[in-house]
Amino acid sequence: MTAPETGAVLARRRRTVAATGLVGAAFLGAGLTAPAGSGRFYGLTAATAATYVAGSLASGPVRRGSRKVLAPAALGAGAFGVFYTGGLVARRIPFARRAISRILGYASQGIDPLVVGVAFANGVAEEMYFRGAVYDAAGGKRPLVASTAAYVVATTATRNPALVFASVLMGSLFAVQRQATGGVQAPAITHLVWTVLMMRFLPPLFAEEPIRPVPALDRSPART
Repeated sequence: MTAPETGAVLARRRRTVAATGLVGAAFLGAGLTAPAGSGRFYGLTAATAATYVAGSLASGPVRRGSRKVLAPAALGAGAFGVFYTGGLVARRIPFARRAISRILGYASQGIDPLVVGVAFANGVAEEMYFRGAVYDAAGGKRPLVASTAAYVVATTATRNPALVFASVLMGSLFAVQRQATGGVQAPAITHLVWTVLMMRFLPPLFAEEPIRPVPALDRSPART
């Protein structure tokens, strides 16, 4: 087991993590308010991933943890099932439908390979930062709570309540995985599987239903 960091090492990690969080949240918020499929969207979301990766590595070692693949992948699929079920309800609530449709617009309107690539890069980067650097920077002071709170606060920069709600649920799950497996690989696998299933199957659920024409009234004079 790795000894907990203390003193100057921990202080340096915390300073680096704090600076990275501010810059990353700014890029995240700007990227997810840019038009879907635009160069600005891709540039800002790529910058978000690069910021989180660079900050994580600069703060100190990022622990890989468990090498298992199937269990975290299955957990990602299970998490998607929960969100899909919730989507069946949310699409009938105008406020929730609008919030979810805004974020799903990036999956349905953008260039698919680029959108998937950016989503995957950000998924890995977020795990390295929040469940890696932030978790370790918390030291012994409730790292699950600290890493999840930081994840939720950063997500509020998007100003999308659906994303903030998802960050509470998934951030908690990823943090528990980090604690159980000792590193970021398991939550990263779960994150990626959940992401690709959400991008593939959730947009059709929130697609606008075609408007059926109202049959014209027969106004011809009655025959006698």
